[in-house]
Amino acid sequence: MWRVNPQKAALLVIDMQNDFVLAGHPMEVPMARRRIPRMQEVIGECRTAGVPVIYTEHILLDTFNVSPLESTYNPALLVAGMRKGSFGSQVIDDLKPRPGDTVVQKHRYDAFHNTQLETVLATVSGSRQVDTVIIIGTLTEVCCDSTARGAYMRDYKVAFVGDATGALSDEAQTATEKNIGTFFGRALSTGELVAEIREGRKGQEE
Repeated sequence: MWRVNPQKAALLVIDMQNDFVLAGHPMEVPMARRRIPRMQEVIGECRTAGVPVIYTEHILLDTFNVSPLESTYNPALLVAGMRKGSFGSQVIDDLKPRPGDTVVQKHRYDAFHNTQLETVLATVSGSRQVDTVIIIGTLTEVCCDSTARGAYMRDYKVAFVGDATGALSDEAQTATEKNIGTFFGRALSTGELVAEIREGRKGQEE
């Protein structure tokens, strides 16, 4: 089984936006809020190892319904949530992107769909150097899962960090981790990921 090589990896921080995380906001995911410390640990370790950090923002529009099936299944999104340019659409302060990070805006669950993510991954560490994506963020069972599958379909190795992703329920979290780990990649804990990154860094230094 492959292990995470920090020289060949990129970190995807999925949709950790105010409207998904802060209490009382339209798409609040309490589990995502509880797991911020784990996400901070993953991001910090990746930064130390030189792994590129890429954020996604799920964006909806007031001018027209850019994601009509999404709002069909969740009508509340017709009037609120993740509006372009709003406070709610921004990444939370606790995980704020830094200069040099990439922010990819998307209108579908899969961060690869009609975005520049493929181009970014193909060039961010040099031409075709990234072969592994590390996934953290929310919702585990929706955008994180969809993006993991999208990465797999494009032949990227997927490191899905279970305790640094947040679902709407424990059952959904467990089922998604099992499915990803069986068919689409590896489901790791933060501790396991950090150990592999450090092992990879040590190997580079020797």
